[in-house]
Amino acid sequence: GDRPRFVYGTMGGDGQPQTQAALVTRMVDRGLGPQAAVEAPRWLFGRTWGEPTTALRLESRFDAAVAERLRERGHQVQVVEPWSDLMGHAQAIALDADGLRAGSDPRADGAAKGW
Repeated sequence: GDRPRFVYGTMGGDGQPQTQAALVTRMVDRGLGPQAAVEAPRWLFGRTWGEPTTALRLESRFDAAVAERLRERGHQVQVVEPWSDLMGHAQAIALDADGLRAGSDPRADGAAKGW
């Protein structure tokens, strides 16, 4: 139709476009709702803030085999804590025919509320 399907955003420096791409892919291509899309394990390539790096960071909630296979292919992988604040914070809203559905990142102190 003529109206947007999703409204979403994230903070996290250079990681913002990576997280935004992951969110839209999860909601559009995989059919996840906003909360599931925001909660899914995250990855981040390169620096967001702090120390410069070219490592591919994966939250430890990914299966260990994912990190191992990436290393086998030559990637420098750094596994970080689950729900890592390093991944930035995201929020998302889906605009459905029946109303709104929202997701708030457990990595942050936000909440999904509506009226």
